[in-house]
Amino acid sequence: MRRSKRRSRTVTAYREGDALIVLLPARMTKREEVHWVAEMQRRLLRSESRRRSPARTSDSALLARCAELSSRHLNGEAVPLSVRWVPPMRTRWASCTPVDRTIRVSERLREVPSWVLDYVLVHELAHLLVPGHDNEFWGLVQRYPKTERAIGYLEGLAAAAGSGPMIED
Repeated sequence: MRRSKRRSRTVTAYREGDALIVLLPARMTKREEVHWVAEMQRRLLRSESRRRSPARTSDSALLARCAELSSRHLNGEAVPLSVRWVPPMRTRWASCTPVDRTIRVSERLREVPSWVLDYVLVHELAHLLVPGHDNEFWGLVQRYPKTERAIGYLEGLAAAAGSGPMIED
C-alpha cells in the first residue's frame, strides 16, 4: 500500500511481481484503507481470472469455443479440425486454411476482451465456408452481433501498438 499527498480521490491497484500495490490518497482513514485494499484486490483478481479463462490458455478450449460460436452464429456448418494459439503474427490477428480446416490465432489476442476474441473466431470460421472476403462472407460474419464494435477495438489496438492496420486475413 502506498499513500500519496498528490492523490486526492482515486484508488488504483496493480501487481508488482507477486505483490499487490494499492495507491491511496494520503488523507484516507484506516477504515477506508482496509475497505479499498480489499475492494481493489477483489477487482484485480476478477480481472486476472477473466484473462486466464480456459479458452485463453488451451487449444482444446479454443476449439470448443469455435464449436459453440459456429453453432450459435453459423448454423453449426463451420467445423474446424484444429484451432490453436500461435506466436504473434506480424500482419494478422488470425488465419484460416480452408483446405485443411485449420485456424491459427495470434497470442496477441490472449489479452483482449472475450467478445473481441469471439469476433476473430467467427471471422475465421466464416472462412471455412467462404474463402474470400466477398458479400457472402461478410453476411456470415455480420451474424455475430458485436462485429463492428470488435473491428473498431482491433483497429484501435493496432494503432496503439503502432503496427498500422492488420490485414483481414
